[in-house]
Amino acid sequence: MAPSTLLGRVYSVFFRRTSTFALTIAVGVLFFERAFDQGGDAIYESINQGKLWKHIKHKYEEE
Repeated sequence: MAPSTLLGRVYSVFFRRTSTFALTIAVGVLFFERAFDQGGDAIYESINQGKLWKHIKHKYEEE
């Protein structure tokens, strides 16, 4: 039985077997965690622009 829809193809490739389902979830979690972490850091740095040490350390370092 050949799946004709995109959803059917995704199911047959990623979710039909338990091992591929678990691997898909694990890889998805890794990518989501990385993207969420970088997104949170970017938002934090944009809110605190000019207040963080890396933005003001040139004022206090001696040459």
